[in-house]
Amino acid sequence: MPSDLVIVYHRQPYEEVEENGKIVFKENKSPNGIVPTLKGFFGRVDKGAWVAWKLAEDPANPGFERIVEIEDSYGTYSVSRLPLTEDHVKSFYHVTSKEAFWPILHSFKEKYNYDPVDWPTFREVNWAFAEAAAHEAAEGAVVWVHDYNLWLVPGYLRKLRPDLRISFFHHTPFPSADMFNVLPWRREIVESLLACDVVGFHIPRYAANFVGVAESLFEVETGPREPVNPDFIKQHVALSDRKVAREVTYKGHRVQVLASPVGVDLEYIEGKAGTQETTDRAAEIRAEMGDTAMVLSVGRTDYTKGGTDQLSSFERILDDNPDLHRKVRLLHVSVSANRNMTVYEGIQNEIEATVGRINGRFGTFDWTPVTLMSRAIPFDDLVAYYRACDVAWITPLADGMNLVAKEFAACRTDNRGALVLSEFAGAAIEMGSAVMANPFSHKSMDRALLQALNMSEDEQENRMRNMRETIRKYDIRAWAEDQMAAFSGAGGPL
Repeated sequence: MPSDLVIVYHRQPYEEVEENGKIVFKENKSPNGIVPTLKGFFGRVDKGAWVAWKLAEDPANPGFERIVEIEDSYGTYSVSRLPLTEDHVKSFYHVTSKEAFWPILHSFKEKYNYDPVDWPTFREVNWAFAEAAAHEAAEGAVVWVHDYNLWLVPGYLRKLRPDLRISFFHHTPFPSADMFNVLPWRREIVESLLACDVVGFHIPRYAANFVGVAESLFEVETGPREPVNPDFIKQHVALSDRKVAREVTYKGHRVQVLASPVGVDLEYIEGKAGTQETTDRAAEIRAEMGDTAMVLSVGRTDYTKGGTDQLSSFERILDDNPDLHRKVRLLHVSVSANRNMTVYEGIQNEIEATVGRINGRFGTFDWTPVTLMSRAIPFDDLVAYYRACDVAWITPLADGMNLVAKEFAACRTDNRGALVLSEFAGAAIEMGSAVMANPFSHKSMDRALLQALNMSEDEQENRMRNMRETIRKYDIRAWAEDQMAAFSGAGGPL
């Protein structure tokens, strides 16, 4: 049966595990996150499908199960799986996406590596995704494509199936023309996105940058620049914008340009934070900390997250404020990426060396200034750390959104704790009551953490209440409704 909604995303929408010698599909352990959120849209249609890739030794193997039927708490839907070899995955994802696209999207020209890119393979993989989506989609269906590694899918789809409503959501930042146009494939990429009916971004700045890039490359007609939602205008935040065009027209085809920040499942997180298990675990963590203030930093091992910069700030603060010795501890969670990927080479080693230097300089037998964790913390445990910490320190150099900041605020039903947030994280335009930090300024970084550590309970409560009101208003359900409204505007109800 053809599908009314086809979601195209590189990850499969379940976890594959082996039980008794057989591979079984398990529902994602936590309903928090983008994959469960996307699956929630299947409940709005009669039939849904998902297109993803799966590692295969031999793509031509007739025994490879290309389409599987899934039945879970989100309903019944099919998953079309594209068999990709390790070489395909390395070329399409690890090299082209991570070494060429990722640094440009996050405005790190110095990290950009053009030489190893195999553009024909990137096209080949994107074409395979487009073909699978075209095969699954019913007449006039919505095909919803996700993220930059599938940039070429909309253009291919439009050629294969002109009847479809095509939407694309960009989960990373989108840079201005002077940065994006470093990519030699810029015209092919943007022309593909202009084949969409809807192109979505987290915040108005990224949407405005996309419009600017399109104008720099093609003869497009741009709709009037309209005022941004006042909730997303923060005068003191670098990513704030006041007006943005909401549509462009290319060769007679109108493209909606949507700015809608992904939120968190507030009710789910609050429920987790309120359990007795979480309360007990948070109390244990606090007992382990003793009288020291706990600063929590959570992110991936990636140069865009600024892990070393943050640690250097902590070192400067300890240098300049001896009265804080033995009174503050930093738990730095930096989840290791694939060390075999050139783009991440050396980052984890640099973080480990910096932590070692700080602890060697300032640590005592009964006080370790920094604890480094390089493995992922289960979400249930992470919620307890959110509840237990005094300060959440989230200061990426660039970030499309950053849901960690929102998760922290969602957990703090006690309206306590302080959030230090980089003004270059997309979340900053919503969470303006956080203590803002410019991660490119030593003074700003150091001042922000000291301000958070010295914040009164009344100020904590006022700031946290404001942030929680915002993330409640713009939770994951609000994002879903925005997407549905955009789909409808692209040619009728879903």
